[in-house]
Amino acid sequence: MRIAVIGAGSWGTTLANLLAAEGNEVHVWAYEPEVVESINRDHVNQTFLADSRLAETLVAHTELGEAAHRAELLVSATPSHVVRDVMSHLTADMAGQPPQAVVSVSKGLEIDSLKTMTDVLGETFPGAPVVALSGPSFAQEVYAHHPTAVVAASEDADAAHLVQRVFSTGYFRVYSSPDTLGVQLGGALKNVIAIAAGLLHGLHLGHNTLAALVTRGLAELTRLGQTMGADPMTFSGLTGMGDLVLTATGALSRNRALGIELAEGRGLDEILARRRTVAEGVRTAKVAVQLSEQSGVELPIAAEVANILFEGKRPDRAVRDLMDRELKPEHWR
Repeated sequence: MRIAVIGAGSWGTTLANLLAAEGNEVHVWAYEPEVVESINRDHVNQTFLADSRLAETLVAHTELGEAAHRAELLVSATPSHVVRDVMSHLTADMAGQPPQAVVSVSKGLEIDSLKTMTDVLGETFPGAPVVALSGPSFAQEVYAHHPTAVVAASEDADAAHLVQRVFSTGYFRVYSSPDTLGVQLGGALKNVIAIAAGLLHGLHLGHNTLAALVTRGLAELTRLGQTMGADPMTFSGLTGMGDLVLTATGALSRNRALGIELAEGRGLDEILARRRTVAEGVRTAKVAVQLSEQSGVELPIAAEVANILFEGKRPDRAVRDLMDRELKPEHWR
Protein backbone atom coordinates (compact mmCIF):
# COMPACT_ATOMS: atom_id res chain seq x y z
CA MET A 1 0.00 0.00 0.00
CA ARG A 2 0.96 3.65 -0.33
CA ILE A 3 0.92 4.95 3.24
CA ALA A 4 1.43 8.44 4.64
CA VAL A 5 2.58 8.86 8.23
CA ILE A 6 1.98 12.42 9.46
CA GLY A 7 4.38 13.08 12.30
CA ALA A 8 7.97 11.87 12.66
CA GLY A 9 8.49 11.69 16.39
CA SER A 10 9.86 8.45 17.79
CA TRP A 11 6.51 6.62 17.48
CA GLY A 12 5.61 7.91 14.03
CA THR A 13 9.09 7.11 12.75
CA THR A 14 9.03 3.62 14.27
CA LEU A 15 5.68 2.80 12.68
CA ALA A 16 6.74 4.26 9.34
CA ASN A 17 9.85 2.09 9.44
CA LEU A 18 7.80 -0.99 10.36
CA LEU A 19 5.44 -0.42 7.44
CA ALA A 20 8.25 0.29 4.98
CA ALA A 21 10.14 -2.82 6.04
CA GLU A 22 7.01 -4.85 5.21
CA GLY A 23 7.16 -3.69 1.59
CA ASN A 24 4.75 -0.75 1.68
CA GLU A 25 5.49 2.56 -0.04
CA VAL A 26 5.74 4.84 2.98
CA HIS A 27 6.04 8.62 3.05
CA VAL A 28 6.46 10.45 6.37
CA TRP A 29 5.90 14.13 7.09
CA ALA A 30 8.03 15.90 9.69
CA TYR A 31 7.61 19.40 11.08
CA GLU A 32 11.37 19.74 11.56
CA PRO A 33 13.43 20.20 8.35
CA GLU A 34 16.46 18.63 10.01
CA VAL A 35 14.47 15.43 10.62
CA VAL A 36 13.48 15.26 6.94
CA GLU A 37 17.10 15.77 5.89
CA SER A 38 18.37 13.15 8.34
CA ILE A 39 15.88 10.51 7.17
CA ASN A 40 16.41 11.11 3.45
CA ARG A 41 20.19 11.54 3.55
CA ASP A 42 21.30 9.20 6.33
CA HIS A 43 18.24 6.93 6.82
CA VAL A 44 18.17 7.86 10.51
CA ASN A 45 15.94 10.14 12.57
CA GLN A 46 18.76 11.45 14.72
CA THR A 47 16.48 13.83 16.61
CA PHE A 48 13.79 11.44 17.84
CA LEU A 49 15.09 7.89 17.22
CA ALA A 50 18.84 8.35 17.39
CA ASP A 51 21.27 5.76 16.02
CA SER A 52 18.44 3.58 14.67
CA ARG A 53 18.87 2.70 11.00
CA LEU A 54 15.68 3.11 8.97
CA ALA A 55 14.44 1.39 5.82
CA GLU A 56 16.10 2.97 2.79
CA THR A 57 12.75 3.07 0.98
CA LEU A 58 11.27 5.39 3.61
CA VAL A 59 10.90 8.92 2.22
CA ALA A 60 10.42 12.05 4.35
CA HIS A 61 8.77 15.34 3.35
CA THR A 62 8.44 18.86 4.70
CA GLU A 63 5.21 19.44 2.70
CA LEU A 64 2.06 17.74 3.97
CA GLY A 65 0.53 17.44 0.51
CA GLU A 66 3.59 15.69 -0.88
CA ALA A 67 3.63 13.15 1.93
CA ALA A 68 -0.10 12.37 1.63
CA HIS A 69 -0.34 12.38 -2.18
CA ARG A 70 -2.33 9.32 -3.34
CA ALA A 71 -2.10 7.75 0.13
CA GLU A 72 -4.33 4.72 0.58
CA LEU A 73 -3.77 4.71 4.33
CA LEU A 74 -3.22 7.88 6.39
CA VAL A 75 -1.56 7.60 9.81
CA SER A 76 -1.94 10.54 12.23
CA ALA A 77 1.09 10.52 14.53
CA THR A 78 1.46 14.13 15.70
CA PRO A 79 0.98 15.14 19.36
CA SER A 80 -2.73 15.24 20.19
CA HIS A 81 -2.90 19.01 20.71
CA VAL A 82 -1.96 19.70 17.07
CA VAL A 83 -3.84 16.86 15.35
CA ARG A 84 -6.84 18.98 14.31
CA ASP A 85 -4.70 21.81 12.95
CA VAL A 86 -2.22 19.63 11.08
CA MET A 87 -4.73 17.20 9.62
CA SER A 88 -7.13 19.97 8.61
CA HIS A 89 -4.46 21.24 6.22
CA LEU A 90 -4.60 17.89 4.42
CA THR A 91 -8.31 17.97 3.63
CA ALA A 92 -7.91 20.12 0.52
CA ASP A 93 -4.80 18.25 -0.62
CA MET A 94 -6.63 14.91 -0.52
CA ALA A 95 -9.91 16.09 -2.06
CA GLY A 96 -11.17 13.49 -4.50
CA GLN A 97 -8.77 10.83 -3.23
CA PRO A 98 -9.91 9.90 0.30
CA PRO A 99 -7.83 7.20 2.02
CA GLN A 100 -9.22 3.75 2.71
CA ALA A 101 -8.75 4.51 6.42
CA VAL A 102 -7.31 7.16 8.72
CA VAL A 103 -5.35 5.72 11.65
CA SER A 104 -4.80 7.62 14.91
CA VAL A 105 -1.74 6.64 16.93
CA SER A 106 -1.71 9.73 19.20
CA LYS A 107 -2.53 9.05 22.86
CA GLY A 108 -4.37 12.12 24.03
CA LEU A 109 -7.67 13.99 24.12
CA GLU A 110 -8.48 17.43 22.70
CA ILE A 111 -8.41 19.97 25.52
CA ASP A 112 -11.13 22.41 24.45
CA SER A 113 -13.68 19.92 23.12
CA LEU A 114 -12.71 16.89 25.28
CA LYS A 115 -13.02 14.80 22.11
CA THR A 116 -11.03 11.70 21.24
CA MET A 117 -8.61 11.75 18.33
CA THR A 118 -10.90 9.54 16.24
CA ASP A 119 -13.70 12.07 16.77
CA VAL A 120 -11.36 14.87 15.65
CA LEU A 121 -10.22 12.90 12.59
CA GLY A 122 -13.80 11.92 11.77
CA GLU A 123 -14.68 15.61 11.61
CA THR A 124 -11.57 16.38 9.57
CA PHE A 125 -12.07 13.55 7.07
CA PRO A 126 -15.85 13.00 6.90
CA GLY A 127 -16.74 9.74 5.21
CA ALA A 128 -13.36 8.06 5.73
CA PRO A 129 -13.25 5.20 8.28
CA VAL A 130 -11.17 6.09 11.33
CA VAL A 131 -9.20 3.60 13.42
CA ALA A 132 -7.42 4.04 16.76
CA LEU A 133 -4.21 2.01 17.10
CA SER A 134 -3.09 1.85 20.72
CA GLY A 135 -1.53 -0.36 23.35
CA PRO A 136 1.60 -0.93 25.47
CA SER A 137 4.34 -0.07 23.00
CA PHE A 138 7.55 1.84 23.63
CA ALA A 139 8.91 2.98 20.28
CA GLN A 140 12.48 1.84 20.94
CA GLU A 141 11.35 -1.68 21.82
CA VAL A 142 9.14 -1.97 18.73
CA TYR A 143 12.06 -0.75 16.61
CA ALA A 144 14.20 -3.49 18.21
CA HIS A 145 11.55 -6.10 17.28
CA HIS A 146 10.61 -6.94 20.85
CA PRO A 147 7.29 -8.86 20.70
CA THR A 148 4.52 -6.29 21.19
CA ALA A 149 0.71 -6.47 21.16
CA VAL A 150 -1.65 -3.57 20.45
CA VAL A 151 -5.29 -3.00 19.46
CA ALA A 152 -6.88 -1.53 16.32
CA ALA A 153 -10.27 -0.13 17.31
CA SER A 154 -12.97 1.16 15.00
CA GLU A 155 -16.74 1.18 14.65
CA ASP A 156 -16.04 0.09 11.07
CA ALA A 157 -15.01 -3.56 11.39
CA ASP A 158 -13.57 -3.70 7.88
CA ALA A 159 -11.32 -0.72 8.58
CA ALA A 160 -10.13 -2.26 11.87
CA HIS A 161 -9.31 -5.52 10.10
CA LEU A 162 -7.48 -3.66 7.31
CA VAL A 163 -5.26 -1.90 9.85
CA GLN A 164 -4.83 -5.18 11.71
CA ARG A 165 -3.51 -6.88 8.56
CA VAL A 166 -1.31 -4.01 7.38
CA PHE A 167 0.45 -3.39 10.71
CA SER A 168 0.83 -6.98 11.94
CA THR A 169 4.30 -8.53 11.70
CA GLY A 170 6.13 -11.39 13.38
CA TYR A 171 6.94 -9.09 16.30
CA PHE A 172 4.00 -6.63 16.25
CA ARG A 173 0.66 -8.37 16.89
CA VAL A 174 -2.53 -6.36 16.35
CA TYR A 175 -5.88 -7.29 17.88
CA SER A 176 -9.18 -5.68 16.83
CA SER A 177 -11.93 -4.02 18.86
CA PRO A 178 -15.12 -2.03 18.22
CA ASP A 179 -14.61 0.07 21.39
CA THR A 180 -12.88 3.19 20.06
CA LEU A 181 -13.87 5.24 23.10
CA GLY A 182 -12.53 2.80 25.69
CA VAL A 183 -9.30 2.18 23.79
CA GLN A 184 -8.58 5.90 23.54
CA LEU A 185 -9.58 6.77 27.10
CA GLY A 186 -7.25 4.07 28.37
CA GLY A 187 -4.41 5.23 26.13
CA ALA A 188 -4.78 8.86 27.15
CA LEU A 189 -5.63 8.75 30.85
CA LYS A 190 -3.01 6.16 31.81
CA ASN A 191 -0.43 8.87 31.11
CA VAL A 192 -1.78 10.85 34.07
CA ILE A 193 -1.39 7.82 36.33
CA ALA A 194 2.13 7.34 34.95
CA ILE A 195 3.07 10.84 36.11
CA ALA A 196 1.82 9.84 39.56
CA ALA A 197 3.96 6.68 39.39
CA GLY A 198 7.01 8.82 38.67
CA LEU A 199 6.15 11.05 41.61
CA LEU A 200 6.06 8.00 43.89
CA HIS A 201 9.44 6.85 42.60
CA GLY A 202 10.87 10.30 43.19
CA LEU A 203 9.50 10.25 46.74
CA HIS A 204 11.28 6.89 47.33
CA LEU A 205 8.03 5.08 48.04
CA GLY A 206 7.95 1.34 47.48
CA HIS A 207 6.12 -1.41 45.65
CA ASN A 208 3.12 -1.41 48.01
CA THR A 209 2.38 2.18 47.05
CA LEU A 210 2.94 1.59 43.33
CA ALA A 211 0.64 -1.44 43.33
CA ALA A 212 -2.07 0.59 45.05
CA LEU A 213 -1.62 3.43 42.55
CA VAL A 214 -1.83 1.21 39.46
CA THR A 215 -4.86 -0.66 40.76
CA ARG A 216 -6.77 2.39 41.91
CA GLY A 217 -5.73 4.26 38.78
CA LEU A 218 -7.23 1.49 36.68
CA ALA A 219 -10.41 1.77 38.76
CA GLU A 220 -10.59 5.48 37.88
CA LEU A 221 -10.19 4.79 34.16
CA THR A 222 -12.85 2.08 34.25
CA ARG A 223 -15.36 4.14 36.24
CA LEU A 224 -15.06 7.07 33.89
CA GLY A 225 -15.05 4.96 30.75
CA GLN A 226 -18.12 2.99 31.72
CA THR A 227 -20.02 6.16 32.59
CA MET A 228 -19.10 7.65 29.21
CA GLY A 229 -20.30 4.54 27.36
CA ALA A 230 -17.14 2.47 26.91
CA ASP A 231 -17.00 -1.29 27.48
CA PRO A 232 -15.54 -1.84 30.97
CA MET A 233 -13.81 -5.00 29.72
CA THR A 234 -11.61 -2.84 27.49
CA PHE A 235 -9.83 -1.50 30.57
CA SER A 236 -8.72 -4.98 31.64
CA GLY A 237 -7.03 -5.44 28.27
CA LEU A 238 -4.01 -4.17 26.39
CA THR A 239 -5.11 -0.53 26.12
CA GLY A 240 -6.17 -0.36 29.77
CA MET A 241 -4.21 -2.47 32.23
CA GLY A 242 -1.50 -3.33 29.69
CA ASP A 243 -0.65 0.23 28.73
CA LEU A 244 -1.01 1.43 32.32
CA VAL A 245 1.47 -1.12 33.67
CA LEU A 246 3.97 -0.31 30.91
CA THR A 247 3.81 3.45 31.33
CA ALA A 248 3.74 3.43 35.13
CA THR A 249 6.71 1.09 35.54
CA GLY A 250 8.86 1.33 32.40
CA ALA A 251 12.07 3.36 32.45
CA LEU A 252 11.34 4.56 28.87
CA SER A 253 8.09 6.26 29.94
CA ARG A 254 8.21 10.04 29.33
CA ASN A 255 5.32 10.67 31.71
CA ARG A 256 6.86 8.63 34.52
CA ALA A 257 10.18 10.44 33.99
CA LEU A 258 8.41 13.79 34.25
CA GLY A 259 6.85 12.72 37.55
CA ILE A 260 10.26 11.75 38.91
CA GLU A 261 11.67 15.17 38.04
CA LEU A 262 8.72 16.92 39.68
CA ALA A 263 9.24 14.93 42.89
CA GLU A 264 12.92 15.90 42.85
CA GLY A 265 11.92 19.56 43.02
CA ARG A 266 12.12 20.75 39.43
CA GLY A 267 9.36 23.02 38.16
CA LEU A 268 7.05 21.96 35.34
CA ASP A 269 8.08 24.85 33.08
CA GLU A 270 11.74 23.99 33.57
CA ILE A 271 11.16 20.32 32.76
CA LEU A 272 9.12 21.03 29.63
CA ALA A 273 11.59 23.65 28.38
CA ARG A 274 14.38 21.06 28.29
CA ARG A 275 12.35 18.48 26.34
CA ARG A 276 11.82 18.05 22.60
CA THR A 277 9.44 15.13 23.17
CA VAL A 278 5.88 15.47 24.47
CA ALA A 279 4.61 14.04 27.76
CA GLU A 280 0.92 13.76 26.86
CA GLY A 281 -0.12 13.28 30.49
CA VAL A 282 0.41 16.96 31.32
CA ARG A 283 -2.35 18.22 29.02
CA THR A 284 -4.46 15.12 29.66
CA ALA A 285 -4.50 15.89 33.40
CA LYS A 286 -6.46 19.06 32.58
CA VAL A 287 -8.85 17.08 30.41
CA ALA A 288 -9.31 14.48 33.15
CA VAL A 289 -10.44 17.16 35.61
CA GLN A 290 -12.91 18.51 33.04
CA LEU A 291 -14.26 15.03 32.26
CA SER A 292 -14.63 14.33 35.97
CA GLU A 293 -16.71 17.47 36.45
CA GLN A 294 -18.75 16.89 33.29
CA SER A 295 -19.55 13.24 34.01
CA GLY A 296 -19.87 13.44 37.79
CA VAL A 297 -17.28 10.68 38.17
CA GLU A 298 -14.69 11.24 40.89
CA LEU A 299 -11.08 10.84 39.75
CA PRO A 300 -9.06 11.46 42.92
CA ILE A 301 -5.64 10.46 41.58
CA ALA A 302 -5.98 12.48 38.39
CA ALA A 303 -7.22 15.45 40.42
CA GLU A 304 -4.16 15.35 42.68
CA VAL A 305 -1.82 15.06 39.69
CA ALA A 306 -3.46 18.18 38.26
CA ASN A 307 -3.04 19.94 41.59
CA ILE A 308 0.67 19.14 41.59
CA LEU A 309 1.15 20.17 37.95
CA PHE A 310 -0.85 23.38 37.90
CA GLU A 311 -1.50 24.47 41.50
CA GLY A 312 1.94 23.88 42.98
CA LYS A 313 0.81 21.28 45.49
CA ARG A 314 3.57 19.28 47.16
CA PRO A 315 3.61 15.62 46.03
CA ASP A 316 3.97 14.29 49.59
CA ARG A 317 0.93 16.30 50.67
CA ALA A 318 -1.06 14.92 47.72
CA VAL A 319 -0.23 11.35 48.82
CA ARG A 320 -1.37 12.09 52.38
CA ASP A 321 -4.61 13.63 51.15
CA LEU A 322 -5.36 10.59 48.99
CA MET A 323 -4.77 8.26 51.93
CA ASP A 324 -6.92 10.37 54.27
CA ARG A 325 -9.98 10.42 52.00
CA GLU A 326 -13.33 9.09 53.20
CA LEU A 327 -13.26 5.29 53.49
CA LYS A 328 -15.18 3.50 50.72
CA PRO A 329 -15.91 0.04 49.33
CA GLU A 330 -13.30 -1.11 46.82
CA HIS A 331 -15.81 -1.02 43.97
CA TRP A 332 -17.86 2.19 43.85
CA ARG A 333 -19.13 4.61 41.22
